[in-house]
Amino acid sequence: MRIFDPHIHMTSRTTDDYRAMYDAGVRAVVEPSFWLGQPRTHPASFYDYFDALLGWEPFRAAQYGIAHHCTIALNPKEAGDPRCLPVLEELPRYLAKDGVVAVGEIGYDSMTPAEDRALAAQLQMAVDHELPAMVHTPHRDKAAGLTRTLDVVRESDLPIEHVLIDHLNETTVAAATDSGCWRGFSIYPDTKMDPDRMVALLRSHGTECVLVNSAADWGNSDPLTPRRVGEAMLAAGFTEDDVDLVLWRNPVEFYGLSGRLDLDAAEPASPTHEGNSVLRGGE
Repeated sequence: MRIFDPHIHMTSRTTDDYRAMYDAGVRAVVEPSFWLGQPRTHPASFYDYFDALLGWEPFRAAQYGIAHHCTIALNPKEAGDPRCLPVLEELPRYLAKDGVVAVGEIGYDSMTPAEDRALAAQLQMAVDHELPAMVHTPHRDKAAGLTRTLDVVRESDLPIEHVLIDHLNETTVAAATDSGCWRGFSIYPDTKMDPDRMVALLRSHGTECVLVNSAADWGNSDPLTPRRVGEAMLAAGFTEDDVDLVLWRNPVEFYGLSGRLDLDAAEPASPTHEGNSVLRGGE
């Protein structure tokens, strides 16, 4: 079973996770830029973080045979913080970099006017840089958030088929499917989807344009949940080809819209990154 996790926050994970992911079949990941758990107080802290997503994390993933790409954005949680707004002016220089395969995570947290502006601005950046967009739906008022998100997307110049709407569930899957966008589902303990619910949605709404991710981060999460979905699909009567479509070919097709996806990029170019390695106490 080959697995491409299209939404995982490896900055929050240990190298042991990379080893376990490889053993489970994970060969590629996309790491969206996101909120770190507490507010950033200076725009420059974003830039160091973006640099890590483009440098250190691909190096670290490569040690374990996993190709790492990222998405870059001012995330919804911080889009309403005036201290963070200068980040929008700096995004173009990051969106031009080869390792960036989408603009994201963008979207809504509290559905404020400031978030409206940030979403619209970053959808335009996706158009300008010929990138797809990866959109976060809010954890609260999810159905209303999806409706508002789709309204803003339709007002933009970005084709709906270049948009991935993530964190969907039973309350939002029908509207997202009808819209023509790509659909993302986070298999995340306690607060999002689980494998059995995901299998039920695949039965009722099909496997086309569906991406399954772990969204694993610093919370109660599990980077192996995509594997568990694949196993649950097989147990429920889906074919190996169905599993491969959902867990590999769909994310490859979506992020391939960027023209920058390189699934052979897992071999490290050197034993160190800027003089550092993942080793401690060795040469």
